[in-house]
Amino acid sequence: MNTKINLFGYELKNPVIPASGTFGFGYEFAEFYDINCLGSISLKGSTIASRYGNPLPRIAECPSGLINAVGLQNPGVDKVISDEIPHCKKHFSGKLIANVGGHSVEDYTSAVAKFNDCEDVFAIELNISCPNVKGGGMAFGVDPTTAHDLVVAVKKISTKPILVKLSPNVTDIVAMAKACENAGADGISLINTLLGMRINTKTGKPIISVTKGGYSGPGIFPVALRMVYEVANAVSIPVVGMGGVSSAYDVIEMMMAGASAVMIGSANLIEPFACKNIIENLPVVMKELNIQNLNDIIGRSFK
Repeated sequence: MNTKINLFGYELKNPVIPASGTFGFGYEFAEFYDINCLGSISLKGSTIASRYGNPLPRIAECPSGLINAVGLQNPGVDKVISDEIPHCKKHFSGKLIANVGGHSVEDYTSAVAKFNDCEDVFAIELNISCPNVKGGGMAFGVDPTTAHDLVVAVKKISTKPILVKLSPNVTDIVAMAKACENAGADGISLINTLLGMRINTKTGKPIISVTKGGYSGPGIFPVALRMVYEVANAVSIPVVGMGGVSSAYDVIEMMMAGASAVMIGSANLIEPFACKNIIENLPVVMKELNIQNLNDIIGRSFK
């Protein structure tokens, strides 16, 4: 069984990548298992300056997932490069995907430029879809023109492939994807979290400190699958699918919908061994479905 895939000219041993914000900087999960089994790791979102994130509480449970409003807490891109990535590389021999967020075009371009000389990073994921950061993040991810202009600016200074992470909280996901592709994006990743909230029925107040947050988990998988299918049908650049993926069957389904690789998000927060289990089950499911090579099923659902 061939589980290897190619992303931006870099060969991954399998398509399974922990999603940004759900796997820390990788080394935290090395306490549980050998993370070298992973295809790659999308690192925790980095901003040009350190961020504490949103006030507590930041998490609310849901029947089929959870809502988070962490707010891009991170030590800042300089510390990520000098401390976090070297720590990760002690446990992971593969190349990494950096994830960058910000409030302005300058925030994004400054942070992206920092990664140009970081040899351990082979691609940069632009988070233009975070619903938990006021004045930034999703502000770039809901308007095609704004997203286009941001990607153009980033591509002018980046020496690495740019993967743009899209929000599902838009009217037309295809228009967003095509705007990013036309601006020079090398790939599209989707979906980020849906916007949701929970209320404490004892107090009558929202559970999350900032009222709303990003809803993720198995409940959003059908929505994510539909959007990956629509985008993969509309663009000619690689698509990385995510959103509620929790099994090897889900990975196969995402790839059949057009994804070249698949990110695993909130499943890591519920079951620390989620990615390991999915990777180990992938050849089993491939044999069951008579799949010899994962590359053969990418976009199989297209008419």
